[in-house]
Amino acid sequence: MLSTLATILKDNWQWRKQIVRLALFDLIKKSRGAVFSWAWLFVKPLVFIFVFWFALDIGLRVGRDMDPPYFLWLVAGLIPWFFMQEMLGAGSDVLHRYSYLVTKIKFPLSGIPTVFGVSTLVVHLGLVVMLFAIYFAMGMPLDIYLIQVPLIIILMFLFFYLYSLFTSLLSALSKDFANLVKALITPLFWLSGIIFDSTTLSIQWIKTVLLFNPITFFATAFRSAFHAKTWVWDNPQSLGAFGIVFIATLIATLIIHKRLAKEVPDVF
Repeated sequence: MLSTLATILKDNWQWRKQIVRLALFDLIKKSRGAVFSWAWLFVKPLVFIFVFWFALDIGLRVGRDMDPPYFLWLVAGLIPWFFMQEMLGAGSDVLHRYSYLVTKIKFPLSGIPTVFGVSTLVVHLGLVVMLFAIYFAMGMPLDIYLIQVPLIIILMFLFFYLYSLFTSLLSALSKDFANLVKALITPLFWLSGIIFDSTTLSIQWIKTVLLFNPITFFATAFRSAFHAKTWVWDNPQSLGAFGIVFIATLIATLIIHKRLAKEVPDVF
């Protein structure tokens, strides 16, 4: 497995310039032909945020007594979700999305999820800038807890890169697997603590299950920095559970890559 990991790292490093160029081209392609160009990359997330804020805060009057404001709590969970949603959905089928890299160019398969991940990350970083703007607009102070945000983003990118590589290899061979993964995205949103505080659940076994949910971990981590003012490692159970999931995902990805990397191009 170590040799497979070394190959993946080597391929991504050697093709880094091409990966960046392809990622930027992907972003340009998404906004091409539109008057507002790149602005459209952020319109959908902003509309999504407004709808949930209106429904939960104005309509259902959730979090009215929360300090800092509930809106900050909500946005701090939704913004990492937008990145995770893209990686869970389109990221699980990137080999079909970039099939020309598989069939026409001798591009390493392990570099294709990186292309999609980087282009998605650029949009995510723009949304994080907006999150900081919202944070300061609400009168929140500049404090030391915010320094963990870049570390959380890097860790989130690495985990979902592994996820994308793992699932895209399997999706290339099985359309049913690809459809199953995409069907789970909506349930994962509602069940992963994006719009509720998973730490306040009264049913212990559900709280334990959510400890091993990476989506819950990253949403909570963002809220730890922006809202709760705690460190990610202040909850060793959550961090330890995520560490187990990360290592298991890494091992599974290395095994699948070693077995399928040479077979996948033949199915396109």
